Amino acid sequence: MTRTKYGNRKRVVDGHIFDSEKEARRYQELKLLVAAGEISMLELQPRFVLLEAFTERGRGYCKRHQAITYTADFQYDDGATLDVIVEDVKGVKTAVYNIKKKLFIQRYPQIVFREVR
Repeated sequence: MTRTKYGNRKRVVDGHIFDSEKEARRYQELKLLVAAGEISMLELQPRFVLLEAFTERGRGYCKRHQAITYTADFQYDDGATLDVIVEDVKGVKTAVYNIKKKLFIQRYPQIVFREVR
């Protein structure tokens, strides 16, 4: 597969396309943890709404703004702590990622956010 903007190569594992080799490796690690019973409910690419869609109304105009969403790499339940975990496998932290991470942590305080480097 071809390289992307940040130099990573997409990989296919179990029919799933991953944005990087690092993300594909993490998926394989998480599958082993599921098999061992340490985690459960593994979900790939879970999507979260950070800001709902809204309509801006002014004098003589009406503009619709799309929702702002964040798509994590993985979500699962930790068997030891019973926490819901959201993971993002990171190589390059962009400004947009940093903003979305802060919005996610603020909006979903009940979910543990983990960055895998």
